[in-house]
Amino acid sequence: MPDRIRIAVVDDHPLLRDGVVSTLSREPTLEVIGVGACAADAVALARDQHPDVMLLDISMPGGGIEAARQISAAYPAIKTVMLTVSEREEDVTAAMEAGAHGYVLKGITGPDLIGTIRAVSRGETYITPQFAARLLASLKIRAADAKVPQRIETALTAREEQILNEVSAGMTNKEVARKLNLSEKTVKHYMTNVLQKLHARNRVEAVLAHQKSRTSVPRV
Repeated sequence: MPDRIRIAVVDDHPLLRDGVVSTLSREPTLEVIGVGACAADAVALARDQHPDVMLLDISMPGGGIEAARQISAAYPAIKTVMLTVSEREEDVTAAMEAGAHGYVLKGITGPDLIGTIRAVSRGETYITPQFAARLLASLKIRAADAKVPQRIETALTAREEQILNEVSAGMTNKEVARKLNLSEKTVKHYMTNVLQKLHARNRVEAVLAHQKSRTSVPRV
């Protein structure tokens, strides 16, 4: 049996935290190795327990985004996921800039949360699809209004463009693979190339960079 994914859950609402822990503990491939209620707890858990993935509440004392920033800087191997009620664009952007690898809303189902943790542990970036679609639509509008051109040194291939277009609609790698009749591993490989070509740290930045380029630089 492969090594289990080690998880820490940090949220200042005990009932919600206990519910998440209970859900994750029933999955044999996951192991909850610590819980906390504030940013200081999160940083201490990262330092002492070195979990693979940490679930952080944005609004907990000390701030989940600040905790993600400190953990990303000091322990880059730890993947952080924001588990929150906030649907503000500013929050998801700040979380991604702080180094978070995931942003999911607290209404997520147990199986979807488990799937998110697995995806993030593999190095993917995950945002709740419905929220991602709205966010990316907003980013496209902003990109269309941008006045400063952004040059992309290496053009995307037709397949990379196709996959990025599906991602911009909020689809996960698995959903893109199913739609385009590709393996999930192949889609992940293409997305890795896209991130490198666009000098982007995550899917949101990739879509924004590409939209700016398409708007401001004539296609030939």
